[in-house]
Amino acid sequence: MPAQLTDLISVDRSSPVAAAEQIHSGIAAAIRSGDLSPGQRLPAVRALASDLGVAANTAAKAVRSLQEAGLVTTHGRGGTRVAAPDGVESQIAAAAREYAETARRSGLSRDDAIAHVRRALSELE
Repeated sequence: MPAQLTDLISVDRSSPVAAAEQIHSGIAAAIRSGDLSPGQRLPAVRALASDLGVAANTAAKAVRSLQEAGLVTTHGRGGTRVAAPDGVESQIAAAAREYAETARRSGLSRDDAIAHVRRALSELE
């Protein structure tokens, strides 16, 4: 695993947030901030798991969720790489997913979570 990725991502075992979600959020944040660049190769799932001290299945779950969010692509022997940005839409989708996961973990209802977004948007007007 590149040293910079281990500096960016950690798993807090005392957190109520699942390790796979922590990995997903950490990599997503590193992509949004530009710390991970489009085309940059991520470590293999087993190496990622070993470096973060989690099970391989946990790391694989995080990588799958990153693929589903369109943040990374996997090409067999070509490995997993940071996806080329689709513009602002992909960043907004990733941020919305992260918010939805946080709201769900916090126990907010769908209506309350949406109300928070509406309030934040109206404060920007």
